[in-house]
Amino acid sequence: MSMAAAELLSNGVAKQLVDRRRPPKEWIPHDDVEDRPASFSFPSGHTAAAVAFTAAVARSWPWAGAACAVPTVLVAIERVHSGAHYPSDVAAGAAIGVAAAALVRTTPRLLLRHLTRGSVGDRRVAG
Repeated sequence: MSMAAAELLSNGVAKQLVDRRRPPKEWIPHDDVEDRPASFSFPSGHTAAAVAFTAAVARSWPWAGAACAVPTVLVAIERVHSGAHYPSDVAAGAAIGVAAAALVRTTPRLLLRHLTRGSVGDRRVAG
């Protein structure tokens, strides 16, 4: 769920608001630059999803979260190395991933609290 929220926030919302082009091909010192996405650059949806997954796992299983952090960092590095993103795109994607994981973790609790307050208040008025 955290990954889906991160993808929605990064690719569905932020990329539509910020029309940032990919880094210039001339900046990339290898031939793989031709295999880049055609969409906008900011933020990195791959990084957002990877960080959201890692943050969600780390909350329940810290040791597994630490293990997930290694490939997550590699994803972030690869997105810059491939020429698909600027470092700031990756940083924004990471921030969105953390926020998405927190949002998914806290929303059910907040909704439940809101719903139970409403039903308790209704009983007081009726009784």
